[in-house]
Amino acid sequence: MSTTTVFLSGATGYIAQHIIVQLLSKGYNVVGSVRSQEKGEKLKSTYGEQFQYVVVPSLDQKGAFDEALKQHPEATIFLHTASPVTFSSEDNEKDILIPAIEGTRNALQAIYDHAPQIKRVVLTSSTVSLADIDDFQIPSLKLNEESWASVTYEDGKTKDAMTAYWASKKYAEKAAWAFVESNKPNFALSAVLPSYVFGPQAHDAEAKGQMNLTAEVFASVYRLSKNDEVPEVAGPFVDVRDVAKAHIVAFEKDEAKGQRIITSSARFNAQSILNIIRDKFPDLREKLPVGVPANGDVSEFVRWDDQKSKNLLGFEFSDLEKVVVDTIEQVIRANK
Repeated sequence: MSTTTVFLSGATGYIAQHIIVQLLSKGYNVVGSVRSQEKGEKLKSTYGEQFQYVVVPSLDQKGAFDEALKQHPEATIFLHTASPVTFSSEDNEKDILIPAIEGTRNALQAIYDHAPQIKRVVLTSSTVSLADIDDFQIPSLKLNEESWASVTYEDGKTKDAMTAYWASKKYAEKAAWAFVESNKPNFALSAVLPSYVFGPQAHDAEAKGQMNLTAEVFASVYRLSKNDEVPEVAGPFVDVRDVAKAHIVAFEKDEAKGQRIITSSARFNAQSILNIIRDKFPDLREKLPVGVPANGDVSEFVRWDDQKSKNLLGFEFSDLEKVVVDTIEQVIRANK
């Protein structure tokens, strides 16, 4: 068991909650940043004595993490998961780009200025920083840990919110690597790049009603009625529990220093999810559409050349069936 303290930004997030559960199970102490005292108290009541919280109301405010880190000199690891995840916005730059990019800079600057004891930093990035939206539909394209999307900051400002999210992840990660290059800090940086993140919530109570944007893809298929069209959503996916585990490996292994770590299991589409639900949950068949089961073939997508990441992580990712079954079982439990 460890007595090490991990500082985790964005502690109420979907991925962050799973990271907390896994950290606590391994004996780590956790300090989580939240946007309000109310959210912090809720987490404290859930996780108990090994968990503390600090309020950081705004990521992009200069010095956002300064006081939080001054208050916790015991923290030696920093996991930066906090970043806006929204696909609707009236002002892309204000709502999506600036919080993601400046939030990352503020976190690293605070560590540099006030927390020299922190030796490992892990950034939650995304596979969207590797390639542009349309690229993910090109089966002949192979992406690896050296790939970067060509989306520009201006694209993020002026196009739709999805493009802004794409740009925010790219430029936040770029800002992190640039900070390390310019400042040569005491800490080593690693970045975890998940694809679509699926799987159950860390706690059943969080699976009631509307869930986070990516997990909601599963729930939306579960809620289909017999005569509904099957949505066209598709792409690469990874189990949220594997993403959480990857964050821990990223600071526990020396080989992860300075690395971008792709976390993506396989490909999915809504039909492939529907096929599994219909197969594994017979009681739901009558209410769900059949769709076109053969359309569950999801081979026509971009490929990963990610053996480097897999070797570094050293564990197998969950397959789609496990993720679907565990998620739908939780949705059923939580919404009885």
